[in-house]
Amino acid sequence: MSVFETNPVFAEKQDLTTIVVFGASGDLAKKKTFPALFQLFKNNLLPKHTRVVGYARTVMEHQDFVKKASSFIKDSQEKIDEFFKICSYVNGSYSQSEDFVRLRLKIEQGEADMKTEKVFYTSEKDICGRIIKNKLRVYYMALPPSVFISVSEKIKENVYDANVINHLVIEKPFGLDRESCKYLIDNIGKNFTESEVFRTDHYLGKEMVKNIIVLRFANKFYESVWNKDHIDNIQITFKEPFGTEGRGGYFDQYGIIRDVVQNHLAQVLSILAMECPKSLDAEDIRDSKAEVLRHIPPVTLDETLLGQYVKSTDGTKPGYLDDETVSKDSNTPTYASMVMHVDTDRWRGVPFIIKAAKAVETAKVVVRIQFKDVSTNLFPNISRNELVIQISPKESIYLKTVVKEPGLSNKIIMSSLELEYRDVFTKNIIPDPYAALLLDVIGNDHSNFVREDELDEAWRIFTPLLNSIDQGKIKPLPYPYGSRGPEGGDKFNAKFGGYVPTNLDYYWSENNEPLKKNNPQNKL
Repeated sequence: MSVFETNPVFAEKQDLTTIVVFGASGDLAKKKTFPALFQLFKNNLLPKHTRVVGYARTVMEHQDFVKKASSFIKDSQEKIDEFFKICSYVNGSYSQSEDFVRLRLKIEQGEADMKTEKVFYTSEKDICGRIIKNKLRVYYMALPPSVFISVSEKIKENVYDANVINHLVIEKPFGLDRESCKYLIDNIGKNFTESEVFRTDHYLGKEMVKNIIVLRFANKFYESVWNKDHIDNIQITFKEPFGTEGRGGYFDQYGIIRDVVQNHLAQVLSILAMECPKSLDAEDIRDSKAEVLRHIPPVTLDETLLGQYVKSTDGTKPGYLDDETVSKDSNTPTYASMVMHVDTDRWRGVPFIIKAAKAVETAKVVVRIQFKDVSTNLFPNISRNELVIQISPKESIYLKTVVKEPGLSNKIIMSSLELEYRDVFTKNIIPDPYAALLLDVIGNDHSNFVREDELDEAWRIFTPLLNSIDQGKIKPLPYPYGSRGPEGGDKFNAKFGGYVPTNLDYYWSENNEPLKKNNPQNKL
């Protein structure tokens, strides 16, 4: 049974739902948006009466649209066919009003069709004759930022209905710097109110990121030590084992800082560092996150290490500049390690070491909270305790703890108290973050979306550094494809109190195989 069916008040408000996917023929739509919609459909989490309309410039028949939109959906053909019965396609430009009029007519026809199959459709007016907003239209822009403004204008002029609930969903990147972001916000704001806009950062839909608030504020012992008195540093690391692979032209406009750090990792930092919100209300949570960002000074050059990958040592993988869509003199970083500081009473003096890298040795997104050294002479030279939250690829939480090795000796070792989600919650579905966020859009929950003041503060922090890179003032250091990054990465990390290889044998529970000291798998 759908969650909407169990909530008749909500069902009455949004009895008829139309989701328009702009850019329906593009990569984002076929790889993320349509698979996410299908996951909601399969699990009965869409409102009972829903239609999905794909819109793009590509001219194609319905069967061609279905073939493209379903290419990344893995399920039975019967279930896929069932889903696409509620989907249709309209081709049109992103600038011509007449094309958006055709789109509006398609939406209205779908709403009329849904009305005939209603189960609990209410009157369109209440007893006082006022219009009831029991229709929801979601405009999902799986589009490049260059057309955000024109599409939002055309929607408002030709599709928007004041008697309907209207939600505009925008994918990152939200501009190139603080100025362009403000221009984007101001111009979209002419057509849609802030309450109607959902700025998607899919990291906020990831299970382990959503878990941080619960981990912190629902567990007394964590929140008690969540401060500068007990924590030495916090590291947030993003690693991808592949390069640009067909996205060189896009990536070269943005680089790793705009693509990953300014949005994904800065959002994770704001949740890790925020004070307890007044409530779980969306605006209270976003107030607490924005307050953190307001207390972070701009990132400085002397606390930044940049790199750009070159050909792999065996010559089998190309370098960044080997991509034909990338300028041969590009200094766009594909690796960035930097230190951020939160100037509040809770965090003053604690470095937040942020690292993002493409074409490195592994795939991993992890938060490592490293506690201060033990101040005792009983056990000299022991490693620090660490709380590790692995966001991907395997959702897990583990606490690195010093214990006595079983046996007759007094040898001490490093082990872990571990919670791996897929092993423990075997009957639970870990949702795709795009599906989780789409459900929030339908439910009008802004908790996991980025507010305009958060965006402005995030760009304030990074824009000076980005300007220096764009002006060619910084030359990224080379590192081989498949390596751990540029030379000096470990020294940079250690300089600010980061990871130091353990002096103890480290026993890990994964596959019941011990990992000995200095094993590369112990390192970030």
